Amino acid sequence: MENKSNPSNPGAVVAVRGSVVDIQFDAHLPPIYSLLHAKEGKVAIEVLAQLDAHRVRGIALTPTEGLARGNSVEDTGGELKAPVGKGILSRMFDVFGNAIDRLPAPAGVQWRNVHRSPPPLTQRSTKSEIFETGIKAIDVLVPLERGGKGGLFGGAGVGKTVLLTEMIHNMIEHQKGVSIFCGIGERCREGEELYRDMKAAGVLPNMVMVFGQMNEPPGSRFRVGHAALTMAEYFRDDEHRDVLFLVDNIFRFIQAGMEVSGLLGQMPSRLGYQPTMGTELSGLEERIANTDTGAITSIQAVYVPADDLTDPAAVHTFSHLSTSIVLSRKRASQGLFPAIDLLQSSSKMATPGIVGKGHYLLAQEIRRTLAQYEDLKDIISMLGLEQLAPEDRNVVARARRLERFLTQPFFATEQFSGIKGKLVSLKDSLDGCERILRDEFKDYPESALYMIGAIDEAKEKFKPGKPAAKSDSRATAAAKPDGKPAADSKPDVKPNGKPAADSKPNAKPDAKPGADSKPDAKPDGKPAADSKPDAKPNAKPGTDSKPDAKPDAKPGADSKPDAKPDPKPAADSKPDAKPDAKPGADSKPDAKPDAKPAADSKPDAKPEAKAADSSPDPKPDVNPSAEPKPDAKDSSKAGVIPKPEPQATPKPEPEVAHAATDAHET
Repeated sequence: MENKSNPSNPGAVVAVRGSVVDIQFDAHLPPIYSLLHAKEGKVAIEVLAQLDAHRVRGIALTPTEGLARGNSVEDTGGELKAPVGKGILSRMFDVFGNAIDRLPAPAGVQWRNVHRSPPPLTQRSTKSEIFETGIKAIDVLVPLERGGKGGLFGGAGVGKTVLLTEMIHNMIEHQKGVSIFCGIGERCREGEELYRDMKAAGVLPNMVMVFGQMNEPPGSRFRVGHAALTMAEYFRDDEHRDVLFLVDNIFRFIQAGMEVSGLLGQMPSRLGYQPTMGTELSGLEERIANTDTGAITSIQAVYVPADDLTDPAAVHTFSHLSTSIVLSRKRASQGLFPAIDLLQSSSKMATPGIVGKGHYLLAQEIRRTLAQYEDLKDIISMLGLEQLAPEDRNVVARARRLERFLTQPFFATEQFSGIKGKLVSLKDSLDGCERILRDEFKDYPESALYMIGAIDEAKEKFKPGKPAAKSDSRATAAAKPDGKPAADSKPDVKPNGKPAADSKPNAKPDAKPGADSKPDAKPDGKPAADSKPDAKPNAKPGTDSKPDAKPDAKPGADSKPDAKPDPKPAADSKPDAKPDAKPGADSKPDAKPDAKPAADSKPDAKPEAKAADSSPDPKPDVNPSAEPKPDAKDSSKAGVIPKPEPQATPKPEPEVAHAATDAHET
């Protein structure tokens, strides 16, 4: 560490309150931001205020254990400094510039003050260029600016660090410049894992890491960002190279400043933040800028307390960023990773003059579709998707497919998900979104678009037109040609009304007299057709059939549920059809057949040989040859057997259930 002591200006500790130390100097007071050493250099203190002519107040950058009143303090005569030069590449440092990677101190480096001014406006560059990340949702809707600042906003556990790590993996390999990672107030484990991952990926030679993690005092966390930015400015201004500056987490910088402000006794502002938060944040963010010699592209993770985007820390950070990527806890709970809220996220680069007219119009159409889906969610939750208009249903389908297509497997999470990471170009991302909006993948299930790279991978996961295997227990029933009860027929099949039309697939009717019928096969209307299961023979002529059955049966006609009547002889009868019964008509389901030959009956059918069916409440047809109602005393046509008094018929429901059960067992 290049911060040597100045023995010409000694001092003594007069008060210690946590990390705040008051020191008295008899000769002259050290200036603001001067670095002081106590306990033989074990304790570093930065001067932040001058209390009077002989006392200063500073914040300790190291733990203050063992520090007491009367301990001597030495003035270094300068400010906190950081090492710069080519020798710092592939190394890891703390806030003082000490190597913490268990390797010897870097050689051939220079030391510069960490407190520097932003570049003047005359030296800044105004060129705008897209910075591709290989992540579909970011490149399409919220593109990053080369030389700009992008922020990843989100609460705890929504994937900020994972997304930042993925960007490092995707961009460092294609980054021709230098990458600097600054860890502020985050987990030490993440820093160690990042170091090993970058070393294994072979990108460490062009990378520098600086850490002031959460185990450090607030003073160290408050200054580590300045130390890392000093290194980035060296590569931009002296080496004339582009720099990728990654910060995790910028909120911890604000939080450390809040702790320091409270320890110094300053009056807090809203929600306990320091009154100088805007000034402190601007002093750091404005140094991240493009110049004529190089550019610093910064991506920063921003913790949002309690997922409240109106928090002062988040609000002040928003104003410094060109791209704001908001992570949603709701999307994370649905498994849609990266969990980017595509409607709340925004980018100043998403304009026709920068990204192009085609890209801009496509991004607007995607946002419009997602916004309409968001508005329809309340209606869907209350009434269901079926109650929407056809166009609204199409919008919902497109939006849901877009949401799943914009998910992406990460290289950083391969060991957890078991899915190989994908790097998708901007061209493939735009092509996939456009084809989804054209309904090219409307026949694909949503799962085919989930966690893929380019859109063509969906065709490999699912091929439309594949016949789905469906098992139907009734379709497997086999016909028995020996006159014994056969399989049940399939209900609700509407035949075309012609004689001998088959009502069930794969059933071949037999039109010959005396031949047994296949399951659901229509007979030709001739006698000697076999009866179905649960058929009750020896019924008297004219007994009642199924309640509410209104047959229009003619001689030899086969009855079938939901069959439309035909005016020709031997046509199928339909339940609830008006009767136009003539002698010899077949009975409906649940009719009791006579022993004499008649037409084939359906399951639970009780056929009658000569007399027509009589329904409890039939509506007679105007046909003079039709049979009268059950309470009629005689027939309207010669040769018709008089109908006896109607007998009470059992309810058909148990018989229908019994018939269906027997048919399946058969």
